[in-house]
Amino acid sequence: MIDLKKISHTPAFVLEYELLKKNLSIIEQLQKDLPLSFLFALKGFAMHAVFPELASVASGATASSLNEALLASPYFDEIHAYAPVYQKNEFETIASMATHITFNSVSQLETYRDRSSNAQLGLRINAMYSTVSTALYDPCSYGSRLGILPKDLPQLPEGVSGLHSHNLCESGAQELAHTLSSIEKHWGHLLGDIEWLNLGGGHLVTRKGYDLDLFRKTIMDFHDRYPHIKLILEPGAAFVWETGYLVTEILDIVENGDIKTLMIDASFAAHMPDCLEMPYSPNVIGAQLEESGVYRLGGSSCLAGDWVGSYTFEKAPKIGDYLILCDMMHYTMVKTTMFNGIALPDIGIYRDETYTVVKSFGFDDYQRRLS
Repeated sequence: MIDLKKISHTPAFVLEYELLKKNLSIIEQLQKDLPLSFLFALKGFAMHAVFPELASVASGATASSLNEALLASPYFDEIHAYAPVYQKNEFETIASMATHITFNSVSQLETYRDRSSNAQLGLRINAMYSTVSTALYDPCSYGSRLGILPKDLPQLPEGVSGLHSHNLCESGAQELAHTLSSIEKHWGHLLGDIEWLNLGGGHLVTRKGYDLDLFRKTIMDFHDRYPHIKLILEPGAAFVWETGYLVTEILDIVENGDIKTLMIDASFAAHMPDCLEMPYSPNVIGAQLEESGVYRLGGSSCLAGDWVGSYTFEKAPKIGDYLILCDMMHYTMVKTTMFNGIALPDIGIYRDETYTVVKSFGFDDYQRRLS
């Protein structure tokens, strides 16, 4: 656990380096043992201060925009590009860096096929299997704009060598097994013709309790049936699952009825939007999430709904205390905004009992975002 006395300024995203290395070792071993490749997905985590460590393990990176491709390309040998729709003024630059380009529709494929340089081409398919209870995160919901339906792709278009499916979200090995079964059921007519199958993200192989034995069996069984297909996974969370925190200070305590709101120097709306979108309340060191809890965490923005949780604390919190919000590396820094003009949290690394700020933000960052 990090030493709070060494955190010089809050709020701050703090990566615990040894926990990152632990996750990387799990992924590295799976790649050695199994016929598959792990890509690092920038959409979940883009802290380039540790890209060298990530690149030493991941087989490549996946980018969904020009900026992500530009950020990844100096570090990763393979760049896999996918976007729901490509921006016309960005595509050729993306294509010049990408080793693989996946299109969301046959229409996009036809538009850009001749401008794709020497990249391998793929199409995103609908896996026809939903695992996510929150509609916002379900790519296989009715009417989804993401991926082609089986009836609309009776055969593999010329020049396409792979398929891409993404339907998982912080899921387990059982959901992976069901996904592959669904792909075989609905897309079996194309599996004999492809060279690679990208199963997207959501594979939480580094989570405690993840069934790695079932994962290994599922991968090997599929490989035995389709030895010609290279399997690719591109998790956005597994690389950095439970590797860091958002450290924040209590600036005030507001009471209304029987609710006490701990007013912190961070904002859920600006700094942790997933908490409001999912929604979920983060675990806090020294506290428990309970329906009968009298404490909320209140964000620093003017949005009325900038709060989460129902907590009880082992020790009554007071103004000036630091709170450690857990598991705040994935889908946090990449989604932050400066709503209300609120400054972004520092980004730091805790390594060998030393804390180093690798990025801090100020007025210039806010000003440059606006005209």
